[in-house]
Amino acid sequence: MGKQDGSGRLVTAGDADDSGTPFLHLDMDAFFASVEELDDPDIVGLPVIVGGMSGRGVVSAANYVARTFGVNSAIPMSLALQRCPNSIVRKPRFDRYSEISGQVFAILHDFTPKVQPLSIDEAFLDVSGARALLGRPLAIAKAIRERVRLEVGLAASIGVASSMFVAKVAGSRAKPDGLLVVPAGDTVDFLAPLPITALWGVGAVTAKRLNSFGLSTVGDVQRSEMDSLVSILGDRMARHLHNLAIGIDERTIEDRSNERSIGRSNTFGTDLTDVTEMHREVLRMATDVAARARTRNFLAHTVTVTVRLDDWSTVTRSHTFTDPTHATKPVATEAVRLFDRVERHGHPVRLIGVRLENLVGEGDLGLLWEDEDDGHDIDDIVDAVAGRFGFGTVQPASLVRKRRSPKPD
Repeated sequence: MGKQDGSGRLVTAGDADDSGTPFLHLDMDAFFASVEELDDPDIVGLPVIVGGMSGRGVVSAANYVARTFGVNSAIPMSLALQRCPNSIVRKPRFDRYSEISGQVFAILHDFTPKVQPLSIDEAFLDVSGARALLGRPLAIAKAIRERVRLEVGLAASIGVASSMFVAKVAGSRAKPDGLLVVPAGDTVDFLAPLPITALWGVGAVTAKRLNSFGLSTVGDVQRSEMDSLVSILGDRMARHLHNLAIGIDERTIEDRSNERSIGRSNTFGTDLTDVTEMHREVLRMATDVAARARTRNFLAHTVTVTVRLDDWSTVTRSHTFTDPTHATKPVATEAVRLFDRVERHGHPVRLIGVRLENLVGEGDLGLLWEDEDDGHDIDDIVDAVAGRFGFGTVQPASLVRKRRSPKPD
């Protein structure tokens, strides 16, 4: 995979055989930081970090200048400033990033209706149906990059390949500001030297297990006997990883736009004044919408919280996840955080709503693995119980009210 500082960059310089490569993966380069540079040209060329400045603040994004100092996303801001003390630090402006993202996605939809967002700054495209009108995939990728640069003012990297998985890997290798075509016939050779963690589904735990059996690169998986992989990983994961290792990814991009959101709201009979009770209601709704998303096989890019105060003023706060999710833990955590961002100034709360937006089908992403920290294992148990005994049979402990002791006679 390409290094975060761009030192492993690989691009297609001239022509390439794109006859069997209908999939494109577009990723905006250092998106949040690039938007900050776009709006303030005086900081171009300087190390720029976007993130929280509080005691436990983390880096949301860093430009490529800052990355040469070892500053990457998700590390503590305190560590980032130790590594690069002269950084320009900006607070995230999600409304502005969403505005720019909308401009980019509008351009993508001009080329093909088959656009599948992965995050606010990343998407897959299937251009197989656009060839007759717009030309070869390589030409389409070049045209997209040029329009994004001219109309939006930002750089985008694009991978072009025979499958969605390989296109994403190619896009990562092309960063920053590059384009890489992987001819269909070169797929196996392209993937072979990559670390085993390049395969979707191989996290730290799985990688450690594979390493213990002498498997450290994608090529090692390519050369392994299926029976051996099954004994290590089980049948399902073994076949999944072996297919990816040789470039087989049977997912397609479908239009799942009929259903735009999954939400729940409640207008309270008596306005809420206790913050603990407000948090309980947010958690209750977040738990509900996450479970409904899983039932309907949807993942959400965005969670939105709506709050109406007793004076009828209404405030909405939204957050777009780096990766789409339907796990209760991240949805609930973010929903409570968004609620706490609403300035109530002591006003009681009349209504609270939690909504999941920008939905994508779980099958479309082909997520056969799980984030070890997002609570999916607990969700699986809760969903299994709900399927047999009804929703709400198992709830977070904070939603179970304590039974009041009877008053003495």
